[in-house]
Parts: sequence; C-alpha cells; structure tokens
Amino acid sequence: MKYEVKLPSLGDEAADEATVSYWLVEEGDLVHEGDDLVEMTTDKAAFSVPSPKSGTILEKVVEEGDEVSVGDVLCFLEL
Repeated sequence: MKYEVKLPSLGDEAADEATVSYWLVEEGDLVHEGDDLVEMTTDKAAFSVPSPKSGTILEKVVEEGDEVSVGDVLCFLEL
C-alpha cells in the first residue's frame, strides 16, 4: 500500500511553509514509525519530520532546497 507522508502543521499560525534542508533517508530505506525522515527549516526554527508509519521509502517527491507548504506530500512509503 502506498502512503503519502505530508508536511504536518508547523504549530505556528504565521508559518505555513518550510524548506527541505536535508533528507535523512534514501529511496529503498526501511523506516520505523517515529524515525526522522527529513530536516526542515522555517525562518524561525529547524525541525525533523518523523515517519508516521513503518515501511519502505518508495519515492521522495521534494528535493533539498525545495520550499513546501503544510499538507504538501514529501514522500511516499510502501507499507
């Protein structure tokens, strides 16, 4: 089953976009729920996006340096 990993709410009303800083995983990697997938930055903070489920990284949709909005798909997991 293909599962979309999306940029979660940033918890700050003013921030609804973040920049992909660094991918911590590669396509084909096995990840567990809670493992950090990607580091993101906003103008105020840096944070990691954890995997919402266990599975294999099927496809990274965004590249390092890309700006993404809350709700945008970051990658796909194969569950």
